Order: sequence, then structure tokens, then C-alpha cells
Amino acid sequence: MRILRKVTLENTKLEGKKIYKRIAARGIILDGENILLLYTKRYDDYSFPGGGVDQGENLIEGVKREINEETGAKNIEILAEYGVYDEMKPIHKKNYDYVNMTSHFFICDIHKELGETNLEDYEINNGMDARWVNIYEAIAHNKEVIKNQPETIGLFIDRELFMLELVAKELIEKN
Repeated sequence: MRILRKVTLENTKLEGKKIYKRIAARGIILDGENILLLYTKRYDDYSFPGGGVDQGENLIEGVKREINEETGAKNIEILAEYGVYDEMKPIHKKNYDYVNMTSHFFICDIHKELGETNLEDYEINNGMDARWVNIYEAIAHNKEVIKNQPETIGLFIDRELFMLELVAKELIEKN
């Protein structure tokens, strides 16, 4: 899978640091200029459905499970691999200094009608819900959040904005 972006904070010294490695699988689900995203009230941002791949689970199983749990989508079909976004960030997790999040993105198709979600407690507490939204509105919204809400911002909003802009450029504007 192609590397879309590799992010490490400048002047980050990793020697002797404890790094939490997390492999994630995320779905890109389009319907014209509309995209299925997760809106999180706590951070007031949009993100791609997906998340951590469980032990013993492959990327395809992981992305299908995550999309189903977070959006209630059924009949999830993987159309193509899209790419990998690899990032290293400080983390507030006991016994760790950094998280190395490697997100594998897949272009997917689903049955348009969404069913019941199966969100984790923290997702419910953060006010997460799935929404079809115009991709350009989601880009503008996340840019506004980055500009105006630095104290409440989510840790991965820069990844989400980069990916939204790339998807708009490569998958929507090309067609």
C-alpha cells in the first residue's frame, strides 16, 4: 500500500522512550461529493470511520468491523486499498510517551441505509455519530476547528483534514 504521509514531530527524540504502536484500518465511503464520516461532539470535528485492528484480525476484517460498529453500515465491500498514513505523536497513556499510529485507508462501498451502531463507551461519551456530509463542508469545518479551538482539539484532526483534502483531490475532482 502506498505511503500517503509520514509524520513525526520536529526535534522528537525517541531514544529511550516508550512507544505504543497501534495499527488501524479506516474506510473512505463516498456517494458523489458526500462522504460518510463520524462527527464527534467533544472535539466538534469530522473523522473517517475506522480504528484499531484487534489481535488476530487482518486489516480487511478490521475495517469492516469498525465501519459496522461506528456507522451501522451493512454489506461493506472493499473496493480498493488507498494508502497508509503513519504518525508519531505524544500520548497521554499510562507507561507510554508516544503513539505510533499507522492508519491503513480503504475505499469502500456500503448499503446506503445505516443500521444500529455498536459504539464503545468513550465514543458514546464523546458524542460520536455517523453522518453523510458534503466533503467540502467537512474540510471547511475541520479547518475552522483547527483555527479557532486549539484547547479542545482532537489529537488526530490534522490527519483527518489531510485525508479529506486528498480524497477530494484524488477521488472526487479527478472524476
